[in-house]
Amino acid sequence: MRKTALSVSPSIVDLDDLLQEAYLKIWKHAASFDPERASPITWMCTIMRNTTIDALRLKQVATADLDEALFVPDAGGRDSDPFDYDLVQPIAAGVLDRLPRDRRHLLSLAYLEGESRLSLSRRFGVPVGTIKTWLHRTLASVRADCLACASGAAAPHPIASPPTAG
Repeated sequence: MRKTALSVSPSIVDLDDLLQEAYLKIWKHAASFDPERASPITWMCTIMRNTTIDALRLKQVATADLDEALFVPDAGGRDSDPFDYDLVQPIAAGVLDRLPRDRRHLLSLAYLEGESRLSLSRRFGVPVGTIKTWLHRTLASVRADCLACASGAAAPHPIASPPTAG
């Protein structure tokens, strides 16, 4: 297992922590092992490899964000932001209120509660692609309605509602 982690990144400092995390994942997901798909060692090495890659990604993201933050000029707070939040907040709230209840619920689950597309597809009993289409169309509708309201035009009729979650 150590060789697997080192093959992904030879300069891993926290190798013991990664091994511990991988062994915990193996222990927790042992029931999902399928001997017809892979040998036990292949399955465990794959978990180790993915755990190592995930750790490297997290480390790179955090460093990149900090490095970029050093070069961002101080915007001086919300007062210097040219975007008029007080103007658009009621427009956005009104557009969202006009959405069918199920579409509002779908947007809330996806973007406010962070529910995955897969989880939403299970909840609504439809394929993941359908969930992505519903989200895309709903956001496009919200965007168009907000722009229409901001320019003074009446908002179009709401889009059709998906079936309710079971």
